[in-house]
Amino acid sequence: MRILLTDGSGLTARQSATRLAAAGHTVEALSPDPICLCRFTRHVHRIRKVPAYGADPLGWLDVALTTYRTGRFDVLFPTQEQVAVLAAAPDRLAAEGVATAVPPFAALASVQDKVSAFRTMGRLGMPRPESAVGPEGWTRFPAFVKEPIGTASAGVRRVASPKELDKATVAGRPVLVEAAVDGPLAMCQSVFDHGSLVAFHANQRLGEGANGGASHKRSIDLPEARAWLEVLGADLAWHGGLSADVILTEDGPLFIDVNPRLVEPENAWRSGVDLVGALLAVARGSHPGPQLHGSVGVATHQLLLAVLGVAQQGEGRRGVARELVAAWRRTGPYAGSVEELTPTAGDCLAAAPLVAAAVATLARPATWSAFTSSTVANYALTAQGWDRIVRELPAGPGTAAGR
Repeated sequence: MRILLTDGSGLTARQSATRLAAAGHTVEALSPDPICLCRFTRHVHRIRKVPAYGADPLGWLDVALTTYRTGRFDVLFPTQEQVAVLAAAPDRLAAEGVATAVPPFAALASVQDKVSAFRTMGRLGMPRPESAVGPEGWTRFPAFVKEPIGTASAGVRRVASPKELDKATVAGRPVLVEAAVDGPLAMCQSVFDHGSLVAFHANQRLGEGANGGASHKRSIDLPEARAWLEVLGADLAWHGGLSADVILTEDGPLFIDVNPRLVEPENAWRSGVDLVGALLAVARGSHPGPQLHGSVGVATHQLLLAVLGVAQQGEGRRGVARELVAAWRRTGPYAGSVEELTPTAGDCLAAAPLVAAAVATLARPATWSAFTSSTVANYALTAQGWDRIVRELPAGPGTAAGR
């Protein structure tokens, strides 16, 4: 099949491309940047130019649908936040004959921003840290202040006092204030078919890379989180990918974030759970049965993210060199771990972003930001973009699809 990825810049897109190409499909990707991450792999045949999504989601939609039609693609595969505008335009998707997997717009709006997700989780009784909308009366510190719309840790600030809380909030702008809790972070990923869970995987973050991403992961068994995600997906009649971040505490997992999309599926694949295959089947209108649980203890890493992470964390040239040597020798966290982002076996081009990042950060560690800021800007939905989607597309408030 001919498959068009909605994004070519992010980690999820790059990992999904590997899985789809390995299954025999022809993969292309949409991106405003021709030199995006998916450019550097033989698994993606072509990068198709689109407007930057965050700044112009409606312009992105126009070009994406035209590209899908003229390119004679079989599936539009959602890999990032473009799912929001796709969910808001069901009539346009149907008119163009687009095969994809996105939830009803009302369901997406229930978890798209952090304030709405907080209210949805509260309605269902999902376990989460102490939280409140707005800073008034908040007394528990440290805490996190979260803007409603934000990606890759953007719009999330840690505060340790009432004074810092005041500085981190703007009068009249709704924010979520959430108590900081101790415990490791775990990422839960799932695929739903009209409210029925067909695939689930969980992994624990063992190392923190650039912008808080997971440079090292290990698959884990997390039945409590699976059960709660199943409740959430069934309640919203979810269709497509749905992910969540949880903090693992002694009393069980606490949900701190919900993402209405697929997130970095390679650790799941290595563990025996095919999230990409499940999402593709759902997008094609199939009704796959539930997948079996994956193996526990499978370790994977993303060296590119690790290198940029040590540079961001101020470890300097020595830190970058130490990370590269550990990966080369397969020692420390790299022992028994498999590269998930840029595997070079049969794909030498995949090494290019890592080589570029290594050379740049060894020469000047501060260059780490150049490798991440433009990437997030290519796919991240802004608050202004979300307002346009809600206000201007048919599935917004006042229609059956938006209620």
